[in-house]
Amino acid sequence: MSELSLTRNIGVSAHIDSGKTTLTERILYYSGRIHKIGEVKGDGAGATMDFMELEKERGITITSAATQVHWGDHTVNVIDTPGHVDFTVEVERSLRVLDGAILVLCAVGGVQSQSLTVDRQMKRYHVPRVAFVNKMDRTGADFYSVVRQMKDKLGVTPVPLQMPMGAGNDFSGIIDLIEMKSLTFEGKQGEDVVEIDIPADFLDAAQTARAEMLESLSLFSDELMMALLEEQEFPKEQLHALIREATLGHELVPVFCGTAVRNKGVQPLLDAVVRYLPSPLDRQMTAMDVTATEKARAAAEPGQQVEPIRVDLTTSSSDPLVAMAFKTVIEQFGQLTYFRIYQGKIAKGDSYTNTRTGKKVRFGRLLRMHANDRQDIDHANAGDIIAVVGVDCASGDSFCGGDLNYALESIYVPEPVIRLSVAPLQRDGADRLSKALERFRREDPTFRVSTDPETSETIIAGMGQLHLEVYIERIKREYRCEVTVGEPKVAYRETPTKEVEFNYKHKKQTGGSGQYAHIVGKLYPQGEEAEESFVFNNEVTQGRIPKEFIPPVEAGMRRALDKGPLCECEVTGVAVDLEDGSYHDVDSSEMAFNICGFSCMRETLLKAGMALLEPIMKLEVETPDEFQGSITGHLSSKRGLVTGTTTRLGVTVINAEVPLASMFDYANELRSMTQGKASFSMEFLKYKQVPRNIQEEVVERRRKEKKERLVAAG
Repeated sequence: MSELSLTRNIGVSAHIDSGKTTLTERILYYSGRIHKIGEVKGDGAGATMDFMELEKERGITITSAATQVHWGDHTVNVIDTPGHVDFTVEVERSLRVLDGAILVLCAVGGVQSQSLTVDRQMKRYHVPRVAFVNKMDRTGADFYSVVRQMKDKLGVTPVPLQMPMGAGNDFSGIIDLIEMKSLTFEGKQGEDVVEIDIPADFLDAAQTARAEMLESLSLFSDELMMALLEEQEFPKEQLHALIREATLGHELVPVFCGTAVRNKGVQPLLDAVVRYLPSPLDRQMTAMDVTATEKARAAAEPGQQVEPIRVDLTTSSSDPLVAMAFKTVIEQFGQLTYFRIYQGKIAKGDSYTNTRTGKKVRFGRLLRMHANDRQDIDHANAGDIIAVVGVDCASGDSFCGGDLNYALESIYVPEPVIRLSVAPLQRDGADRLSKALERFRREDPTFRVSTDPETSETIIAGMGQLHLEVYIERIKREYRCEVTVGEPKVAYRETPTKEVEFNYKHKKQTGGSGQYAHIVGKLYPQGEEAEESFVFNNEVTQGRIPKEFIPPVEAGMRRALDKGPLCECEVTGVAVDLEDGSYHDVDSSEMAFNICGFSCMRETLLKAGMALLEPIMKLEVETPDEFQGSITGHLSSKRGLVTGTTTRLGVTVINAEVPLASMFDYANELRSMTQGKASFSMEFLKYKQVPRNIQEEVVERRRKEKKERLVAAG
């Protein structure tokens, strides 16, 4: 493998239809990885990175795909991620293991709702990025408007290092503001980059743009500030070094432009990736030392919080391995697991320990992935992204070599907001359905499978309608199993609204040893913005309850939160202070205190003024402005709250917050309202209390459904 400083691990992320996959296709072509450009829509073959049949048909990316290209003397591992919020975990886990990213923005749409989500994910994992303003050839393209939106909406400092020559049909090329040259892209596929002097009609604008660029950069360098004040030239190499340093420090975002579909601006973007984005050496990664943390916690006083003990990782291949399994795919011949190696190296045939399970696993076959194609390799070093066949593990597991017992920070997994019941159409399909669901559950942490204990129905839960639609389609195609699908159900939650004190005694005497547990304390709401669903505070003193009986109380209480008293939804936003209690020398046990905690919680919630919470979605509708009035009126009828509208060149973007419960057939409603001219995207925002009249309707409906199910079940 090439030297680590010449390696780049990057992701391509953006809002739906901003051109991520089209851009990735050009990156593959210009770097010599492929010899024919495939299109997302149109030529039948489809783009290289969209290898699933469903992706080709729908023209969307569903799963992230990895490949490796070479640009000059640099090795670049590229991951193309989905834009649709329903597949947000694909973006989440890719950004978790990447060192840098390209944020693709549409020159017409600008910073859209999913751009904000992707930006938030990049900030969560501290991933430096460069921005690429794509689709400069479209009518209504406005490079400078997008730059302003980046500053206002994303809260970043965008610094354009290029400016476009024209826009829309007049877009002819770009001007490099550092070299002060114009670049045009000739040849059949734009493969010849022609560098010439800036045309006279763009010269004044280019000089103004360069002055603004240098002024922005001077805020990060006293030397550049002095050179500007003294009107001296500043060396280009120092300028590149300054931009790189500020990009790695998250102080600025370099902005580039072009049109991937017309093959303009991609090669300079690749130059920027290797010039400004970090190598694995530039990112200081840490891991939790599990053994040291457990020792510290064992030695701590009861109730004392012990922070995890973290250690810095090296990028040396001679140190013991530390790697993360960030994505799993179940295939016909076993599991394919994608790994990012942070320290040490993976060698074919060696065994490594899964920190979560403590088991040693042999890595029999290592692969370099190129979308769906694969190439066998014998070893891989720190900083690499590879796949391993036949390793049984879950997304987010850490693997270590030698005697290390380190755990890497896991991947953030959002909670699902929509549920469906599924059942095989024919009885002989039950086995195929359970195989499919088990596979998808292991591959996708946001896809949940459960069984309703009363009706024995199989329930699937996910991030949105499209998310579950895609999985149902895959069950039919890949497992040849026809299924019947129940009505979509909103994942409501329940929460207490008032404080309640409890004094609960569990006592059972039936000959032989009995059961005795007694707990006293209070339950109170955390509020809608609560980060944790349940907070348990142990305030028992003087050994009134022995400390070995405290965890069973908490476990019993947690168990009771699975089904609330209103309509058996998950209970969230609960805080409990355990203040006092008593025990019996003979009859008290962990089981007795567990049952006591469970029964106490069930009883106390009945008095806590329970309220129903519903998922609220952030909605963005893009529409010709003649339909603006009817769309906003329609959203109001759905209990929606319009938070803002912007109009530009006859197109209005409406932002709103809407309850998921009223949005199930919105795609068809919007289509008929706007003659198919409007589009929308939606993502989960928060849980919010349901109005009292709606709550009563939901509770009554759920009770009626439960009654019908029980009657049907006999």
